[in-house]
Amino acid sequence: MHISSQFDSGNIHVIKADEPTDIQLSIRKDNQSDFFQWFHFRLQGTPFVEHKFALHELANSAYPGGWEGYDVVASYDRQEWFRVTSSFDGDTLSFDFTPEHDVTYFAYFAPYSYDRHLDLIASAQTAFDCRHKLLGQTLDGRDLSLLIIGEPEDGKKAIWVTARQHPGESMAEWCAEGLISRLLDDQDGVARELLAKAVFYVVPNMNPDGSVRGHLRTNAVGANLNREWATPTLERSPEVYHVLNEMQSTGVDMYLDLHGDEALPYNFVAGSEGVPSYDDAIAAQENVFKQTLCRVTPEFQTEFGYPKDAPGSANLSIATNAVAERFHCMAFTLEMPFKDNANLPDPAFGWSPQRSMQLGEDLLVAVRAVLAELG
Repeated sequence: MHISSQFDSGNIHVIKADEPTDIQLSIRKDNQSDFFQWFHFRLQGTPFVEHKFALHELANSAYPGGWEGYDVVASYDRQEWFRVTSSFDGDTLSFDFTPEHDVTYFAYFAPYSYDRHLDLIASAQTAFDCRHKLLGQTLDGRDLSLLIIGEPEDGKKAIWVTARQHPGESMAEWCAEGLISRLLDDQDGVARELLAKAVFYVVPNMNPDGSVRGHLRTNAVGANLNREWATPTLERSPEVYHVLNEMQSTGVDMYLDLHGDEALPYNFVAGSEGVPSYDDAIAAQENVFKQTLCRVTPEFQTEFGYPKDAPGSANLSIATNAVAERFHCMAFTLEMPFKDNANLPDPAFGWSPQRSMQLGEDLLVAVRAVLAELG
């Protein structure tokens, strides 16, 4: 038996793994940070022998409440990720698993690999309506890529979409892939109409360094990118610095920032009602967007979510608030679950890459509904 994590997005610390029935593990912290929650490891075990896992010290993790009602995801082929029933006692997550094959992968959520990210960029830029722009480099020297979908022309709206500021929230890039795929389908009427009236600026992965390093929430030097939007720097948060500079060049008429939430088992959005410039027009646009998305898919709801900021009290270092205030536009943070959608549960797979991608496609219908009211 052997447990390893020396691969893209791998993260685990082996405390003890001498016997299949007594595997004791913990999670490494993000570099230069106290955040930890993401794990991803590989078991070389014996088929049809029960393995008992215990993941310790979770009371000090980033979101201890995220482990309540959570089931681990596993895969034999790294393509299909299924759920393994798990239990949490306040500090330790435990699960039993009898593998059917020699090698099994386990993760906090289905990983979106850096290779798949590069494939997404490479494939998308071959489409007629898409081109790639290199915004700059990360602190580890990786490329920060922007996909420009549609032909910039006077009068067209600028729709910005960013994903995976928090690298462990891999469902965000799965969602971005779905959105990109539909936009580039030249037989899709929604996409064709949108691209006649708007240009989409999509950053599928804002934090490639953290993604590869196996971080939950931060970049290579421990910066939480979604708290860097007030004063980003090349030394600490070049990812935000470069994206914000490009936004300044293109303007922003709508902004969607794609995330995952550890605790809440729902899909929901958080708006910018707390920024100083928020007004009735923005509120009306938000309502149209949310109501449309509720009609389009049962995966979305508005009952559960984050408490709304009081007027004028928004944290302007957060992307949604910073962009909404700077460009006086409608801006939403979209949150997806690590667990499952409690309104439409799937015990076998929970919230999954496929459902994330479908939600990305469905977002475009809501964008279409509000497009004429923007700006």
